[in-house]
Amino acid sequence: MMYKKLVFVLVFVAPFVFSSHALAAGNAKAGKDKAAACAGCHGADGNSMVPNFPKLAGQYEAYIVKQVDDFLKGKRSDATMGPMAASAGGPQDLADIAAWFASQKTMKGTPSGNALAAKGKKLYLSGDPAKSIYACVNCHGKNGKGLAKNNPFFPVVGGQHKDYLKKTLTDFKTRARSNDPGGMMANIAKHMSDRDIDAVTEYLSGL
Repeated sequence: MMYKKLVFVLVFVAPFVFSSHALAAGNAKAGKDKAAACAGCHGADGNSMVPNFPKLAGQYEAYIVKQVDDFLKGKRSDATMGPMAASAGGPQDLADIAAWFASQKTMKGTPSGNALAAKGKKLYLSGDPAKSIYACVNCHGKNGKGLAKNNPFFPVVGGQHKDYLKKTLTDFKTRARSNDPGGMMANIAKHMSDRDIDAVTEYLSGL
């Protein structure tokens, strides 16, 4: 039943989400200066040095725009990002900032090569049908580097900080975060144990 819902979201919801977030292409050169206020948390080139602040280097422009827009509209809540989103400027400013981070060399981590990462790799690539855990690769692509640049809701996750990934999955699992289309991530995360989340994020953070 969950898989049918996921297919529905991908086939019927995705086109509407794409079109609703269609903006003029951002200008990365202009975005460099506009992104200066973001550097304190996310790094000047989008490679955050703090594990609870996500890396944005090489992240999809459309995804960054959507997330900031969700903070502005109250679909996401964070004591730091709420005010920062409000100070990002108009739609073109946001598109330029997103283009700057998207233009940077894609985030990467350091593989651990341990047994936990091996378990996480298996879950990422194959899921666990017995537990209704859908394979992450279907939406986030090989090595977690995404599927399509104009995709506003399936982000690049390979090489992201483990702490941030764990918090994200846990927030979806507990519904502390609910801006996923059709509840897709919540429907997957709710079937994941803490050990599953630890394993997947161990693998992803090392990609």
